[in-house]
Amino acid sequence: MTTHEIELKTLMLASLDGDAASHRALLERLSRRLRAYYKGKLANIGRGAAEAEDLVQEAVLAIHIKRHTYNPDELLTPWVHAIARYKLVDFLRRTRASLTDVPIDEADEAMAHDDHSDAESTYDIRRLMERLPKNMQCAIQAVKLDGLSTAEAAQRCGLSVSGVKVNVHRGLKALAVLIAQEAKS
Repeated sequence: MTTHEIELKTLMLASLDGDAASHRALLERLSRRLRAYYKGKLANIGRGAAEAEDLVQEAVLAIHIKRHTYNPDELLTPWVHAIARYKLVDFLRRTRASLTDVPIDEADEAMAHDDHSDAESTYDIRRLMERLPKNMQCAIQAVKLDGLSTAEAAQRCGLSVSGVKVNVHRGLKALAVLIAQEAKS
């Protein structure tokens, strides 16, 4: 087991026991590693840092919300890599990029590096999402967290397909603003 794995797993286990400081530290460290991973993958196909940052936010949100599915008897980094990889595949599918353009199977790459750029701290996303309008909450939950198509999300949320797309886009921007506001406090 690597030093990174031990450190991250320790933070995750403390987080699962309700230690909020450990949870914040875990998400901050994962954000840096995921940012480096996504920047590297997207640079290969000419995509920018803004798209990488969107993927970081999506992955961290999924890790936060799905943390109860983590099995403490297993290594943490493969679990995180699986989430990161699925978010990348979803992005490639949404943007119609070719899967052959981006090698997505290097499991150790997701956790191997740290990107020390100005990382946004991730806080309690559920609490922040509760501050969004219900349509945005539903659209983000359905598309970004539950992995539904926009058509399925539209049916679930009682919106049009374009309404789902708009609510997801605006909702993610609103969450980024809320996170930035909390980071300043």
